[in-house]
Amino acid sequence: MSKNLYDVVIVGAASAGLTAAIYAARQNLKTLVITKDVGGQALLTDHIENYPGFDVIGGFELMSKFEEQARSFGAQFVYDEVISAGEKEGLCFVVKTPNAEYESCALILAFGKTPRDLGAPGEAQLKGKGVSYCAICDGPLFRGKVVAVAGSGDPALDAATLLSDLARKVYLVHTWEKPLGDQETLTNLKKKSNVEFMPFSHVAGVLGEKSVAGILVENSVAKERKEIPIDGLFVEMGYVAKTDFVKNLVRLNVRNEIEVDRNCATSHAGIFAAGDVTEVPFKQAVISAGQGAIAALSAYNHIQRLRGGSTLRADWKVKRKET
Repeated sequence: MSKNLYDVVIVGAASAGLTAAIYAARQNLKTLVITKDVGGQALLTDHIENYPGFDVIGGFELMSKFEEQARSFGAQFVYDEVISAGEKEGLCFVVKTPNAEYESCALILAFGKTPRDLGAPGEAQLKGKGVSYCAICDGPLFRGKVVAVAGSGDPALDAATLLSDLARKVYLVHTWEKPLGDQETLTNLKKKSNVEFMPFSHVAGVLGEKSVAGILVENSVAKERKEIPIDGLFVEMGYVAKTDFVKNLVRLNVRNEIEVDRNCATSHAGIFAAGDVTEVPFKQAVISAGQGAIAALSAYNHIQRLRGGSTLRADWKVKRKET
């Protein structure tokens, strides 16, 4: 097997991609992970308390454990960005980066989704230091504190609803006279005594040095700005799935997420997908990890069928490869 020929290439190295690497390499598949970084959105928080097996663990530490385990089974890593992927004659795929080309018998897409930024001054510097993009993940960290939600649509309303049961005070900053989204959710939210709506407004700046201390809110009607002290800012502008390089390979839904079946198989034979880039509704690390395992085992079975070998039903008999 040549240097750039692999059994499986995995694009992305967060919960889904790293778990896929663990399971693929453990089946003695020559496994390559191509990624710009390791950890993805998990790196935005240093306090995860809902991942099974850990009372509290930082995102960096958890993802480092994933990576270490994947490497221990023989997975290889290339730090680069995939710019194209396509089918090659002979039931293989070719994956291109600006620096190289790689071929594989199976392809796992696990590059996640990217939350949209507000683009406000101070936001980038305070990511993971009070600026969060996941109310489900980080909401419990702000129990009894003052927070703000900036965004639109159902994601913002859902975040505000969840946070209203945890935080002492919730500011909902929204551009129009009333927030857009599900009317029943909005009606219930208006009944909350600790939720304050801020219409015709946007966050013009995030304040603080080592952690969020407040936000600068600008009202487009009154043409005025004011500083609001808060402990945390939840950005709910939705997510973007950067799937353009595979849009001609696999079926996407209206949100440009990759459609998969229960085996994490896409519409194209030999291509699998896992994690936030798929249409799974719950964007959680543990769910992404589960999908990563399914995608890897499905990829193994696909390769076995190509080679005329037996497929896998359960892996408890597989042992670590001797070195």
